[in-house]
Amino acid sequence: MNQDKPKIIVYYDGACPKCVKDRRTYEKLAGKAGAYVCWTDITGQETLLCELGIDPHKALTELHVQNEERQILSEMDAYILLMSKVPLLKPLAWLIGLPLIRPLLAKIYHWQVSRRLRLSGRL
Repeated sequence: MNQDKPKIIVYYDGACPKCVKDRRTYEKLAGKAGAYVCWTDITGQETLLCELGIDPHKALTELHVQNEERQILSEMDAYILLMSKVPLLKPLAWLIGLPLIRPLLAKIYHWQVSRRLRLSGRL
């Protein structure tokens, strides 16, 4: 494995059971490709998030990923990047990016996240 290859950094909510489960699923599907993904739990990391230019509240409501060029992507862009790195998920990444699908999935995603945070008392 090339240790010099830049890693993708995923900023995820480690206090969210579904987020942790999604991470595990991704790691299983990614196999060796997953070695280039670094997972960072945002719980209690407000200072780090602000230093990266990520609003801590937005970090709870949208997935954020730093790509190999150190750009921060969020929401559907973050999912598309992650999925495009896994051969099995590439078709799904393409589908999510379609003009009619993307905004619909974004609405569903935000509704689910808001509901989860409200139910857990974190919103």
